[in-house]
Amino acid sequence: IPHEQAMCLFSFRNHTFIVLHLVLQGMVYTEYTWEVFGYCQELQFSLYYLLLPYLLLVVNLFSFTLTCVTNPGIITKANELLFLHVYEFDEVMFPKNVRCSTCDLRKPARSKHCSVCNWCVHRFDHHCVWVNNCIGAWNIRYFLIYLLTLTASAATVAIVSTTFLIHLVVMSDLYQETYVDDLGHLHVMDTVFLIQYLFLTFPRIVFMLGFVVVLSFLLGGYLCFTLYLAATNQTTNEWYRGDWAWCQRCPLVAPPPSAEPQVHRNIHSHGLRSNLQEIFLPAFPCHGRKKQE
Repeated sequence: IPHEQAMCLFSFRNHTFIVLHLVLQGMVYTEYTWEVFGYCQELQFSLYYLLLPYLLLVVNLFSFTLTCVTNPGIITKANELLFLHVYEFDEVMFPKNVRCSTCDLRKPARSKHCSVCNWCVHRFDHHCVWVNNCIGAWNIRYFLIYLLTLTASAATVAIVSTTFLIHLVVMSDLYQETYVDDLGHLHVMDTVFLIQYLFLTFPRIVFMLGFVVVLSFLLGGYLCFTLYLAATNQTTNEWYRGDWAWCQRCPLVAPPPSAEPQVHRNIHSHGLRSNLQEIFLPAFPCHGRKKQE
């Protein structure tokens, strides 16, 4: 039964991860406000420096909400033909005249059926459990801003908290202190013992700092990957399915010896400016970029 319940979390739309996301974010900002902000004010840190995480939080929650509630580009019987005119078919990854086996709709280029939401999505990127929504052509811009501000807010909280602890160590001359071990030997304060001392003195701050540092690296790595996809006009789905770097000489599927190799080319990338414009100013079906016959 626990296994079935876990599968339901990822197989059907639910708000579990949204609640978890908001709880974790609330816990971090509660600790930051309750202890770090107050201590830093006593040490006369710049107020603008201390308020930056809150500014990032406001933008993050706004973009998070938009990512959750915005239609990602759901394909229906009413708009099916219009979506078919937005992107050109490459005849390798996205051939013409293919129907979705679930929706029984013609599949526009770059679309995919989401098994979690049970609908086809225009320029499908991936399904994100943290926003309980698909990421597609119409909400990818909000997702990028959400991811950017979430990474920046975690990094900013980490930097402020680290600066506070370093300031405290320097002011107190803790790095010059000595301690006696279990065998009675005198030692100069080393890094490991110093971290242990800070954890015992400020356990909530050090625990929160460890969490946001790890989170910053994880989010930072994923943000770089997402920005790379945006800059090269790829989706996560396309990157996963095909030749990761959109190379022009790597066969998508190994062909028979007698057959000509199928080579996938990124026909949708038109330079950095155009690619980013497509993200932040997406084409709507009635204003397709290139019509097909």
